[in-house]
Amino acid sequence: MDKEQEKWAIFWCDLLSPVIYEEIEPELINRYLKQLTQKKIRYPDGRIGNPSLSTLRRKFNRYSQGGFDALARKSRSDRGKARNIAASIIGKAVELKKEQPFRSPDIINRLIEEMYGVTVPRSTLYRHLKHANATRLKLGVLRKKVRKRWTRNHTHDLWVGDFEDGPYVLQNGQVVPTYLSAFIDCHSRYAVEARYYFRQNLDVLIDSLIRALSTHGAPLQLYVDRAKIYLANALRAACYRLNIKLLHRPAKDPPAGGLIERLIQTIQMQLEAEIRAGDILTLQQLNRCLSAWLAVSYHKTIHSETKQPPEQRYQNGLTVIRSVDMAKVIESFMQSVNRTVNKTFSDVQLDKRFYRVDPKLRGDRLQVKYDPFSSWDTVHIYSLGGQYLGCGTLHDRTTVIPAHPQQPQGKPEHSYTELLIRQHKQMLAEQTGGIDYRKVIQRRPWPFHEFAKTVAQLMGKKAALADLSAGQLESLKKVYNQSLAINRQMVKQAFEKALYPTLPYIIRELKQLIRKEAENVS
Repeated sequence: MDKEQEKWAIFWCDLLSPVIYEEIEPELINRYLKQLTQKKIRYPDGRIGNPSLSTLRRKFNRYSQGGFDALARKSRSDRGKARNIAASIIGKAVELKKEQPFRSPDIINRLIEEMYGVTVPRSTLYRHLKHANATRLKLGVLRKKVRKRWTRNHTHDLWVGDFEDGPYVLQNGQVVPTYLSAFIDCHSRYAVEARYYFRQNLDVLIDSLIRALSTHGAPLQLYVDRAKIYLANALRAACYRLNIKLLHRPAKDPPAGGLIERLIQTIQMQLEAEIRAGDILTLQQLNRCLSAWLAVSYHKTIHSETKQPPEQRYQNGLTVIRSVDMAKVIESFMQSVNRTVNKTFSDVQLDKRFYRVDPKLRGDRLQVKYDPFSSWDTVHIYSLGGQYLGCGTLHDRTTVIPAHPQQPQGKPEHSYTELLIRQHKQMLAEQTGGIDYRKVIQRRPWPFHEFAKTVAQLMGKKAALADLSAGQLESLKKVYNQSLAINRQMVKQAFEKALYPTLPYIIRELKQLIRKEAENVS
């Protein structure tokens, strides 16, 4: 007897208690039951009505024969079986599902309609499929993850971070959106950093993370999603330098980020809802409200899961603070852009500022690195290969910089004029000695092995020719023999135009280049 049936049994016993406990003479029982049929009573399901005499007699007889448990409602003999639909149709539906577990109810109904001319309601079909262990989960084709709650034993064992849209604020007379960047400690549920910004890019992530690291030290692990900014090399480099294990949320798996999502939801419900209901704020005022809410409310309120306030649990779980070398962190987060040195002014432009560099670098393509949180008075100049070339100093193009005096050059060791005289003498000697008739043999300027080696290297083959199969070499030989004009530049051009960096696509583009070369010659 389940709880619902037990409730109904108690109801009937209460109604028939004078009869059950023999408080009424046997010859008066029938009259008492008739009197009950004249009364309005409320049933356990909320209905109000008059019980029938036959129902009262049946309930009393059941109690007399079997006691309290006999008042439980009997299960239908056809429970779990199709009543309006033939069992053969349900059996065929189960067979169709087991035959192909990925069949949807719509597909099964189409097949059944063709066979029997009827369809089965979706809920009815699912109920019978589940009863027959014929759902995707029961058939083992739906491998749904079995999850566990995020937990760590100590404070700063794991931080979880994420971005979320925030309220609109007022900036320079305009209403603009904000974005919340937050990091939460897994053990204590303490928000180690939470702040609103105007953007959600790498600069914002750097600022938010540096604030958390400078206040709380470094965590053992950092867990974020797979957004582009969280995959940036700058973040990975900083984590390696600080010995922080960087973890990324699995793709297309939102539940894995539930911890930080719950914090963001709490902020939205308890703080942002109030902010949106009042006057619009500035960004500074919005962050001031967030800091106050965290300190006064969130960190001091008992958490529903840990059963402790985050602030108290943070202190209890704190075993060690891993100090952070902020210089290393900033080095990891230095921004890098490529610039070409101006040939006239010998400088590079960065965010509408000009930085003078060594005049020898004019016209060169360089790599400029800078600290996005510094005053930007100087930048660091590197070659594209990573060689340090010096600093760039902030300057004004209207200010004249005196030129360095040129150092006098000594006599060159090698004389070009003497070379010309020697070659002229040799030419005259050959002319007076008669004409040397030699057979002119046309030779290819670029050997095949160099051609094949270049193709292999562009495809990323570390062992070059050794990584090419005999069939691939044969295909390369055929296209190599089609033109004498094949050169390294043509191969690189074909590789850049290829849709995919595979041999068939490269050969296809190379043939088109050969055809264009032939048309131009003709």
